[in-house]
Amino acid sequence: MTEPRKERPSRTVAVIAIALSLLTSACTIAQHKKPPAAALDFSAIPSPIILEGDENQAFRDPAVIYHDGLFRIFYTYWLKAPDQKRYSYVATSKSRDLIHFTKPRILTPQDLNLNFSSPGNIIRYKDQWLMCYQTYPTPQGQKYGNGDCRIWTTKSRDLENWGPPEMLKVKGPNVPVEDMGRLIDPYLVQDKDVPGKWWCFFDDNAANLSYSYDLETWTYFSRIPAGENPCVIIKDDHYLLFHSPGNGIGIKRSADLKNWQDVGGPTTKQSTGPITLGQKNWPWAAQRLTAAFVLDLKDAPNVGRYIMFFHAEPPGGFKKHASIAIAFSHDLENWTWPVKKTNK
Repeated sequence: MTEPRKERPSRTVAVIAIALSLLTSACTIAQHKKPPAAALDFSAIPSPIILEGDENQAFRDPAVIYHDGLFRIFYTYWLKAPDQKRYSYVATSKSRDLIHFTKPRILTPQDLNLNFSSPGNIIRYKDQWLMCYQTYPTPQGQKYGNGDCRIWTTKSRDLENWGPPEMLKVKGPNVPVEDMGRLIDPYLVQDKDVPGKWWCFFDDNAANLSYSYDLETWTYFSRIPAGENPCVIIKDDHYLLFHSPGNGIGIKRSADLKNWQDVGGPTTKQSTGPITLGQKNWPWAAQRLTAAFVLDLKDAPNVGRYIMFFHAEPPGGFKKHASIAIAFSHDLENWTWPVKKTNK
């Protein structure tokens, strides 16, 4: 009679060890897996103002990127120095909830002959981030930048550390720097139809357009009767250009970047834009509401809408008292904003 074959103890031990190892690995992965981000609670935001200016500082020209659940806002930061002069910088703050923001971190040097400012937007190009901005020289303390204003880009691998500025020769490589004209407020957007083609919107007494296939060599394209601070998003196979007329926020629409129609009423550089939000009830915005940056987060988990960042100023503002504020929309037509909480 043949006895049943008994399983070797060593094999049983090995099977148990493998099972325990797999269970341990699963637990480890579960422990290190990031929990899902909480939905953004728009009702908890206590005020439309997210960065508030005062006598010594002004916040202007917002540009925002939402990455890994973090809002990084870049802006013009006017700051009164101990020498009583007011200098302009590109600075940045961060927030996860649009309620709590880090203190301004200055990214550019103190120099009235440069006055880096007006970040346009941040794009991903190849394996780096790229931000565009302007210089706004006021060597004698003028209110506005002189004729030497130019536009630039800077690169980063981590959105924290930024390289040296590189001038954008948007009028063409053969146009001397001194003949470029007064250039401000750049904004970069990829062509919706042609892969690898990029457009730079900028202001030279109107909105202007140039294109490039490498973000280095530019060809001038056209001029649009619109205000400064261009911001462009693509919706329904059209380009929507948000810009700054005399007051308020204007919108133009185009399918081909050649022919533009006003959205919501005439919005030429001299006219009043159709979007003024709650300006009539905001003393901090009584002089001007402008410079909209619209972030398309309709498809972003836990956000699901467009967020408009803009700056506004009371009478006597500009290099002081200007603040950055926000509004929201599901359709780019109807806008809401946080209601300032008051102590009862």
